[in-house]
Amino acid sequence: MGNQVEKLTHLSYDNVPTADPNGFDPEDDLGPRIGVSYIFSNDDDEQDERIEEPDKDQNEEEKQYDNSNELECVVYYRDESVYEKTLKHSDMITYTSDNLLKKCKTGDLVEFVSTGQYPHWAVYVGDFQVVHLHRAEIKNSLLTVASQGRRGRIVNELYKFRALPPEVVVQHAMGQVGVRDGELYWRNSECFAAWCKFGKREFKIGGELRIGKQPYRLKLLFSEKKSHVLEFQSFDDLIMEKRRNDQIGKDAVIQELANHLNSSDAEIKEERHHNANRAQ
Repeated sequence: MGNQVEKLTHLSYDNVPTADPNGFDPEDDLGPRIGVSYIFSNDDDEQDERIEEPDKDQNEEEKQYDNSNELECVVYYRDESVYEKTLKHSDMITYTSDNLLKKCKTGDLVEFVSTGQYPHWAVYVGDFQVVHLHRAEIKNSLLTVASQGRRGRIVNELYKFRALPPEVVVQHAMGQVGVRDGELYWRNSECFAAWCKFGKREFKIGGELRIGKQPYRLKLLFSEKKSHVLEFQSFDDLIMEKRRNDQIGKDAVIQELANHLNSSDAEIKEERHHNANRAQ
């Protein structure tokens, strides 16, 4: 498999954004960006049809989660690491929602995980509550309700950006409660929560110029010796792919890549055979 590079582009917009892709959003973007036509693409939470209140089966699932099929990865912007997920770190241990509450501090990023589902991110705002993007709406919920029976962990350290002060993180989150559907600037719960924490517009839909280059790299880590690199034009495209991998799990990603590489080899051999026949 090796360090092979596959260039992927996930074009999702009618027009190219004209905004400066760098910097913090001082006004929290009070209106749509001029010259930008967004096509809102529902990600993971729209596919989660589970009910809002945990039931006995979900509580049982909370106790049984196994992270052995989670895929470790590193994200680079040019040559700088901006995200790293390594399961060996102690902060990747998951907890039941009740135990997680004992560890949460205001402004923390929380990730709820469950086998076969997209990770669900939220911002802890205090008083046992979180703010999160769920089913195309920013909601203020009890942490135990938002977890929907899934185990969770605090993930402040996954992204390598400088975090905003806790009070600013909470202001960002609470200021968006009630925003929904076409008014949303984020594709998924992770992009919203990370924007609240770090204030970077790259987490927003259309937050970057698309100029044909692919400065973002997602390095998938299968073992100490095996990895695979994907390249992307924008950060939110990369996050979408990373979350899809989280949902299907490491084994499925390995199988996908094996199928793709085998298919590519077969196409090359067929093309060579065709060219050889033409030359005769």
